[in-house]
Amino acid sequence: MKIGVIADDFTGASDIALTLSDAGMRCVQYAGIPAAPAAADVEAGVVALKSRTIPCDQAVAQSLAACDWFIAQGAEQIVFKVCSTFDSTPQGNIGQVTQALAERLGETRVIVCPAFPENGRSVYQGHLFVNDVLLSASGMQNHPLTPMEDPDLRRVLAAQTDWAVDHIAAPVVMQGAAAIAAALDRPGRAMVITDAIRDSDLLAVGAAARGRKLVTGGSGIALGLPANFELAGGRRGWSGAAGPGVVLSGSCSRATRAQIAQYRQGGEAREVTADDVMGAAVCASNIADWALTCAHAPLIFSSADPDIVAKAQSRYGRAEVAGAIERFFHDLAAELAQRGVTRFVVAGGETSGAVTQGLGAAALEVGPKIAPGVPALKIQDRKIALALKSGNFGDEQFFQTALDVLAAVR
Repeated sequence: MKIGVIADDFTGASDIALTLSDAGMRCVQYAGIPAAPAAADVEAGVVALKSRTIPCDQAVAQSLAACDWFIAQGAEQIVFKVCSTFDSTPQGNIGQVTQALAERLGETRVIVCPAFPENGRSVYQGHLFVNDVLLSASGMQNHPLTPMEDPDLRRVLAAQTDWAVDHIAAPVVMQGAAAIAAALDRPGRAMVITDAIRDSDLLAVGAAARGRKLVTGGSGIALGLPANFELAGGRRGWSGAAGPGVVLSGSCSRATRAQIAQYRQGGEAREVTADDVMGAAVCASNIADWALTCAHAPLIFSSADPDIVAKAQSRYGRAEVAGAIERFFHDLAAELAQRGVTRFVVAGGETSGAVTQGLGAAALEVGPKIAPGVPALKIQDRKIALALKSGNFGDEQFFQTALDVLAAVR
């Protein structure tokens, strides 16, 4: 194995798995830390954790365990994959996990770059932008679990680590890999926020990362990494899963809510509210009963406007609401799969983790691109295909497009 990726959620894992696969690496996504060694032909492995919003000590322990597994597989470089919107409050764990991994690997200067220009995420002057607005004005300030109110990544990261936080500005990045490498090659321990506004910037950052044992960033950081290794390469053929499909959404992002509105115009949908789940007004079996009566793939969603989410969190508690909804989708996915559903389109990182675990998926084969950052996936040795979508990804037609791709043979 050449590259080992530790992803802090399941949609982020599939996002970077697609990037590595598109670059020609034989890539497998694992749901959690595998109990057995990787297959000999795997060049890039992606371990998906649900660590983004858990306490720091737990996130560090899980990430170090994943790192140790990758070291045992011979991985030459570790990537700590975080969200391209850097979903992490000052109490978050990106800094602490990066620091722990760096100390385990003996690294003292770590590139940190969540940029993903293809999906409108860029880093300039150390600030994260979503399209043409600062992160804090993009809707991410209303995220129910990780409200991003500060777009300055230097301040966000500095609150999470006792390492220095440095910055490589765009004019240096645009000079190319040699200039970036020179800026990195300085004394002292530091996490280095690296500007990137174009794919060419990320290719240069990737080239500058040659030989470094650790990189932290979004999936875009992986654009330039595969070229640093000699690759046997070659994505396997894709065979989708024919059979019933379902769309499950727990994301409350603007993009997902627009996708829900579009899908409801021509399809059957069922909203499950926080009150429904907390009051036990619904359960997985009765929602599955309804879903299997639908002529077309139904949509089951808990996505709501920010003010509705805030009121529910005020009544029941933020962690309690999130945990109950995740358990509902975990149980629903298991119930639907047992009853013969073979295609699952899932929106939201926490929801994707719950669904993947509910399906008992240990390893996922990476298939064709559905949208930027979203591949088709298939559970190894089972006829179940998935699309795990980060909340902000995809156009308004995404749900139907994904259902179609998951059934295709290429």
